[in-house]
Amino acid sequence: MASDPLDTFMTWMRVEQGRSRNTLSAYKLDLTNYVDWLTTQNTTIFTVTVQHLERFVGYLRSTGRAPKSIARQFAAVRMFHRYLTQEEIRTDNPAALVDGVKVPSSLPKALAEEDVARLLSSVTGVDSFARRDRALLEFFYATGARVAEVCGLSMSDIDMQDSLVRLFGKGSKERIVPFGRLCHEALTDYFDLGGRPTLAPEQWATRKDQDAVFLGVHGTRLSRQAAYNIVRKYGEIAKIKDLSPHALRHSCATHMLVHGADLRVVQELLGHASVSTTQIYTKVENEILYQMYREAHPRARISR
Repeated sequence: MASDPLDTFMTWMRVEQGRSRNTLSAYKLDLTNYVDWLTTQNTTIFTVTVQHLERFVGYLRSTGRAPKSIARQFAAVRMFHRYLTQEEIRTDNPAALVDGVKVPSSLPKALAEEDVARLLSSVTGVDSFARRDRALLEFFYATGARVAEVCGLSMSDIDMQDSLVRLFGKGSKERIVPFGRLCHEALTDYFDLGGRPTLAPEQWATRKDQDAVFLGVHGTRLSRQAAYNIVRKYGEIAKIKDLSPHALRHSCATHMLVHGADLRVVQELLGHASVSTTQIYTKVENEILYQMYREAHPRARISR
């Protein structure tokens, strides 16, 4: 019995492309939805045409999904069909003849520095959860790490003596990132008695949980959803709407550039494969510069 091309594609993505578990999950979901839609059109991956694919994009738009989400799913479809032709499962690639989905250019939403200060001071209390939450927020802002990277941290990844952390980014790419004094102090407080040791269970469920830096309520590794909820909780306390871990990543990058950091340095710290990805933050920096000029220059606000 012949192997399912979708299964062999996912194996190829994992083994030969080295894609992360989160990326693989997203691709599998997007492509399963695509294959299911093809069934409703009485076609398959072997017989789908350009016209089918154009209708598929129209179907995605009709669901009200954001352009970025549609572009991501169609990118998965494109890669799948490219794989099918490379492996000679199909002789043609209809996806190559379909225009990509345009995504409106938008700047990352970075917090003002005073908003960050208000957020980080919103964690009050000295119990184990308050210590964890303070360390978590400080770490997000200090390192610009992605939420998956933070939740995947193990104790052996942190060098408290030199204030360095090893992060594993997209495609399991490793990088070393420093963190500052305030983050160091928050982590030290969390690691001390009354912090992480209090959250540890009497019996660890798995070795993976035992090694985790940030622990959840049941002594297991903190999930990404739990991390989102923690950030959102303190965002509401600090009167910051719709705050997410990614907003703290944006803020870290933007504030470093505003204070003179080199673009290449920020690229390395964020784990961007290309400096062009990091360059979007220079637009944010310019927006802040223009705003500061309008507010500070005596002749910038003169009415015409």
